[in-house]
Amino acid sequence: MNNEKYAQISLEDLRQFEYDCFRGMGIPEDDAQICADVLHEADRRGIDSHGVGRLFMYYARVRRGQQTPETRITIERDSGAIARLNAHNGMGQPVSHKAMQMAIDKAKKYGIGMVTVGESNHYGIAGYYSLMASKQGCIGINGTNARPSIAPTWSVEPMLGTNPLTIAFPTDYAPTGGHWFADHATSITQRGKIEWYARLHKPAVKGWVINSKGENPIDTEQILKDMLEKKAALTPLGGSGEDLGGYKGYNYALFVEVMSAALSSANFLQKCLGFRIEGDKKVFEPYRLGHFFIAIDIEHFEDLETFKHTTGDILRACANAKLQPGADHIFVAGEKEYKTEIERIKTGVPLSEATQLQLLQMVDEMHLDSSKYNIDWTVEYRGSVDSQGW
Repeated sequence: MNNEKYAQISLEDLRQFEYDCFRGMGIPEDDAQICADVLHEADRRGIDSHGVGRLFMYYARVRRGQQTPETRITIERDSGAIARLNAHNGMGQPVSHKAMQMAIDKAKKYGIGMVTVGESNHYGIAGYYSLMASKQGCIGINGTNARPSIAPTWSVEPMLGTNPLTIAFPTDYAPTGGHWFADHATSITQRGKIEWYARLHKPAVKGWVINSKGENPIDTEQILKDMLEKKAALTPLGGSGEDLGGYKGYNYALFVEVMSAALSSANFLQKCLGFRIEGDKKVFEPYRLGHFFIAIDIEHFEDLETFKHTTGDILRACANAKLQPGADHIFVAGEKEYKTEIERIKTGVPLSEATQLQLLQMVDEMHLDSSKYNIDWTVEYRGSVDSQGW
């Protein structure tokens, strides 16, 4: 299906490259470290839709002034177990890191903590923040709204973002590396995966997308163009209509939209598009997204080790349930990602040809020394990459 030649880069070199690129965008040192860490989490775990393949998106948005490289965080409300922050159109990762840590600290004091964020931007892999809580003995929950992508049940218009609802908790179940980790969009797939497939010239799975004619297209490059023009939308979890429970995904996406926007005065639905059309010209504007972060301190309810063992027993029982014909393994959330992490520590991360071209543009325009990253490029830089879709 794909004759591309991939380049390989070690996790260590990739982490340094990502940091250097964020610094080259004008992002302050401490914030650049957090931004690189969030991308690196996705790279390690094989969530390629949100790893290094997203780096050019941030570069494009900062370069055209759609968001600011410096994240000026203000605390608008702070009372007991809750707080509300404003990111002032800065990077989503630093404010989200601060928000989740605040939620964790509040949970340690009150048993539960919740912090919302407004005036923000794309914050990377949602699971990074829930894992922050899990690593500190809490149950972590977070979500964000996003560019309109999902069509409500019985609609063909993109209205809701892919709006992930992400959960993590610690466990003694070894195959997951000590954390149950579920990071899912509320659509069947996410825009990032469509973008990733398009870079690979790979078709979508029929049913992932519905267009204005009620058809299920599979041409990923055309899908991305049509989504920007509101001619195509992602289907919610369960798919189109109600027969397979598509209304459930729609409802969960709407819940995340409300939690992200209505508690933080962030933009919502079509206001999160990121541009407006004036005549035949596209004018970019801030997304002003909202996020929410919840931490539940386990020790307020149960001894941590007892909790880990109980959750481990639950996961072990599910993993050892009777297999359906033709199946050979039952996975637990976080297991595939942990396995990929172990593999990539040894082999590094593959870079598609399209991703390489994006990275080479950043190397050229930010005057980075690409030789220090030990990348055997399989393409030659051929000039600027179109960034209109980012």
